[in-house]
Amino acid sequence: MLRIQRSEHGEGVRFMLSGRIEAEHLPELRRLIEGEDRQRVLTLDLREVKLADRDAVSFLAQYEAAGATLENCPAYVREWIARERAESKSPRRRTRTRRHPER
Repeated sequence: MLRIQRSEHGEGVRFMLSGRIEAEHLPELRRLIEGEDRQRVLTLDLREVKLADRDAVSFLAQYEAAGATLENCPAYVREWIARERAESKSPRRRTRTRRHPER
């Protein structure tokens, strides 16, 4: 279950997320975020997030890259985002296949 609380602060809007962020929650969260004025600063407060799946981490990374702030981001989520960014920037390794494998 994911709980989303919206609040305004100065020039921005904050969504405080708590619980589990899973793929099934992302359409609703996207709808809420996209409904905000794009001129406002967007903060996603993750202090009370207990679990985020792969789709959620990709979602958070996408919004952070677009300018959102991830506040109180759990260490495992931050590490996962950093790893995905590093992998997307590095060229894919090609593996060679041997024509005559050693026996």
